Amino acid sequence: MGVLDGKVVLVTGGGNGIGRDCALIAAREGAKVLVNDLGGGLKGEDEGSAGPAEAVAQEIRAAGGEAASNSDSVTNYKAVQGMVEQARDTFGGLHAVINPAGILRDTMFHKMSEDDWDRVIDVHLRGSFNVGRATIELFRDQQDGAYMFYTSTSGLFGNIGQANYGAAKMGIAGLSRIIAMEGARNNVRSNCIAPVAWTRMTQSVPIKDEAAAARRKVMAEKIRPDQPARFSVALVSPAAAGVSGQIFGVSGETIMLYSQPRPIETCTKPEGQEWTVDAIIKEALPKMAPKFFDLNRAPQGGAQQNQGQQQRQPA
Repeated sequence: MGVLDGKVVLVTGGGNGIGRDCALIAAREGAKVLVNDLGGGLKGEDEGSAGPAEAVAQEIRAAGGEAASNSDSVTNYKAVQGMVEQARDTFGGLHAVINPAGILRDTMFHKMSEDDWDRVIDVHLRGSFNVGRATIELFRDQQDGAYMFYTSTSGLFGNIGQANYGAAKMGIAGLSRIIAMEGARNNVRSNCIAPVAWTRMTQSVPIKDEAAAARRKVMAEKIRPDQPARFSVALVSPAAAGVSGQIFGVSGETIMLYSQPRPIETCTKPEGQEWTVDAIIKEALPKMAPKFFDLNRAPQGGAQQNQGQQQRQPA
């Protein structure tokens, strides 16, 4: 017996990395899995291929599970609607979506092209909208649905060279929160995860010195894609029915719950007075300054904490 017995799960980006492990683990936990993967390159520049998704589906079937494959793009809303119909036609329903599909187009913001911006936003943020919008009415009608969206510390903390990726990932955190709020009355849950794992995204980060190479070797051994995948599967299962609207992180065997933005300092003028430009500069900003966040990446705990704050680790 598995925690997903009787459930049907759509996994996007399921041909490689974390998505692949999500699909395999969901199947081991009893789910019928629709494995989606465009089969393109890391930057989204290659033509798609049905190979990666079908290879994972075959692996699931060879192990005695039930799986089908799909190689359409999450950037196409009609194609995502087709994924939903495929899941229903093949397996009789759909109950959860795990959405790690993504690409990278890293560059400094002052060098970033419109295409670099648009492609990353399209896959990550538009793709998350598409999988959510194409399924939300079904989930509401059946009073049963769960999402695991993928955010990133590149959005939550910031990361040099990833303005497009960070903006998309921060948007996904907001999207997930609101889906959770709106879905609560209909038993529709949504959470997101900022994973750290050894995937082709992590491998794309240039190695600049021997220290970076040594860190990468440690990552490959200790920070694996199956770790955030196991967490993702757990969170979309009925056993996690009380959990929604949260932002989690997984790094190795460390699981983190992230805070969400709330006021940490306030400055209020007495009634009848107002903030002038000069007063803002001389009074409000100095009062708030001790609580300003610096421009370094925050340490994330666990296996990544010793990686160095400027080590780029997209997830």
